[in-house]
Amino acid sequence: MSQKIIEVRDKAQLAAFIRFPWQIYRNEPNWVAPLLGEEYKLHNFNKHPFWKHAKAKYYLAVDKGKVLGRIAAIYDPNFISFQKKNWGYWGFFECIENQNVANSLFKAASSWLKERNIEKMIGPMNPSTNYSCGLLINGFDSPPCIMMTYNLRYYPGLVEGAGLTKAKDLLAWTTDLTEAPERLVKLDRYSLKKWDFTIRKVDFSNFESEVESIYSVYNKAWELNWGFVPFTRLEFEKIAKDLKVIADKDILLIAESKGKPVGFSMALPDINQALSHLRSGRLFPFGIFKLLHYRKKINKIRVLILGVMKDFRNKGIVIALCHKTFVEVYKKNYTQGESSWILEDNIQMNSVLKDIGARIYKIYRMYEKTI
Repeated sequence: MSQKIIEVRDKAQLAAFIRFPWQIYRNEPNWVAPLLGEEYKLHNFNKHPFWKHAKAKYYLAVDKGKVLGRIAAIYDPNFISFQKKNWGYWGFFECIENQNVANSLFKAASSWLKERNIEKMIGPMNPSTNYSCGLLINGFDSPPCIMMTYNLRYYPGLVEGAGLTKAKDLLAWTTDLTEAPERLVKLDRYSLKKWDFTIRKVDFSNFESEVESIYSVYNKAWELNWGFVPFTRLEFEKIAKDLKVIADKDILLIAESKGKPVGFSMALPDINQALSHLRSGRLFPFGIFKLLHYRKKINKIRVLILGVMKDFRNKGIVIALCHKTFVEVYKKNYTQGESSWILEDNIQMNSVLKDIGARIYKIYRMYEKTI
């Protein structure tokens, strides 16, 4: 094999970069193809708001015109400034089962980051913790939930073979959405009685104002998390607009104290259950009909955001948000829920999930390497 690493420099190479996963996963039934249109938007350096503050270099491994792998090296000054750590990201990694190819891709990514005085690279970030991240290391027997990753079983071996080591594990919990556990009901009643807060649904008729409130909570609630970098306002507004299309307004909840937002919970219908039937990644001309048909059959949700501002923690707000989510989903056709991702050392959240009968069913790993 005479593979070489090339930089993505033109539209044709970017198209090859974006479309390569269809080659890797063509025989993998649990892979959910992303929508091609959304992929092109994400990788548009001129328009996507993430790239307003970050830079990247994309690489392809090729052999006689055939793509063998891809990787991105990502430099985010916002992360460096916020975390006070001179780290860069690697992400969007896909590769055939060949260690030499993987080694070459990681060497290219680390070299570009090192030129920018980066001391350590962490990932996979696609392109940061605010989007999708983590490499699946356990739980290959089922498709990923909305905005979660999927990869083939040999990927962890390739990454570790390239000299990267574990930085942190991210947990995905699953639970049956039956009636809320009695323990959860009792704790909710106690916390609401003892502490001065209320839980309400997001008001979609006043969406822009609600997004403003949620934005302030989000960046403050997660500021101490490992790997966290605040959304810029443009990023947050874009993702809120995108998610509004698939959101169920009854399971988007805000916790307030004296009329001010202090916590937030976002559960979304698992649109991947519908997208799994669109293997081409194209909505048109016929994919849209499949999507609309299978969307009606979605019976799973993902709780992807549940956080409380620092000064209001340990006051039962997390319990109340969990309980109210149970109450709302029990009225509908949802039968399964995923809470993800949760840092392995987030003791409070993991304890709450264990107490309500959830179990860990997928594990994702973040890797690091000093460069």
